[in-house]
Amino acid sequence: MRIKFTPSINCQMQDCEPISFQGAQSNSFRVLVINTGSTSTKIAVYQDDEPIIEQTLAHSTEELSRFGNVVEQLEWRQQIILDNLAAENIAMDSLSAVIGRGGLLRPVKSGVYRVNQKMIDELHCCTPQHASNLSAIIAASIADKCQISAYIADPIVVDERAEVAKICGIKQIRSRCIFHALNQKATARIYADEIGECYENLNLVVAHMGGGISVAAHEKGVVVDVNNALDGEGPIAPERAGTLPAGALVDMCFSGEYTHQQINSMIVGKAGLVSLTGCNSVKELCDKAQAGDAEAEMAIEAMCYTTAKQIGAMATVLKGNVDAILLTGGITNSKFIVEQVSGYCRYIAPIRVYPGENELMALAMNAMRVLRGQTQAQDY
Repeated sequence: MRIKFTPSINCQMQDCEPISFQGAQSNSFRVLVINTGSTSTKIAVYQDDEPIIEQTLAHSTEELSRFGNVVEQLEWRQQIILDNLAAENIAMDSLSAVIGRGGLLRPVKSGVYRVNQKMIDELHCCTPQHASNLSAIIAASIADKCQISAYIADPIVVDERAEVAKICGIKQIRSRCIFHALNQKATARIYADEIGECYENLNLVVAHMGGGISVAAHEKGVVVDVNNALDGEGPIAPERAGTLPAGALVDMCFSGEYTHQQINSMIVGKAGLVSLTGCNSVKELCDKAQAGDAEAEMAIEAMCYTTAKQIGAMATVLKGNVDAILLTGGITNSKFIVEQVSGYCRYIAPIRVYPGENELMALAMNAMRVLRGQTQAQDY
């Protein structure tokens, strides 16, 4: 089966015909991709631009409860991967490279990084511990057995913002950068290839709409500004509060009614659409909104409104010089959502839509770029 790059939708074209993308071809390479999540391990093997296998290996609560922390899951998760590769008759000596999703490392520039001992040591001890930290460690272990290289690409801690974007109105606080760098960068490159242009020559506003929403200004291949999609900036999202009135939040913190943990959950987890409606399913809420449910309609409208407002802010960062607005992430599978957001901001620039997260494909694409000599891997 060939890679099916998610078709784009030109929101300014009446017939909305997608433009296809053809990956570059050269020597033949085979790459193992690893993406460890809280309750699953996703793996894929790509032969050039073709996924030979793609699997989501689900982990039950009972299985995970055997481990005291994330690091203790390492050997267990690695063996699951190896067992599945063996079952699919993937010979380890056929691999050209292994690439994993980057974890919660210190802030880095965008790009592909070789997994080295320094990175592994930091992933073992960094806080908070998250399952994504295991991807690079497992990738390095498997790569070492095969005597090949292990990589990560565009982790969520990518920070290449302009210095002015990091400054806050309280000297002791610096803006923190956590966003969907992997899918944002991959989507931007796919768009550039579609139009026969170089990503580094374009000014783009990219909005990833998932459980959290990040909206970034990509200036000539550099993300010069982006909201923190995790804890307290940007649009209302299914499980994120987005930007909040600081005074009201401070009052809640010191009211004596809530614990530190409860306040945090009001910002991430039990926030956004969950707080407004009790539901985090965008599809369900869109169906209710279209059926006349006033609460669902207002919540969806608020999410789209704040997303479009953030797109406008990023267009301002680019001084209005925007070649295109790219919408991506799982939420953009909803035509209703796309129409709502586009209605606010299509005047800024042409809009293209790339539904889904495509993280396995994005990781494979980055590894292939290194193997084909299209980019150089960096040292962490």
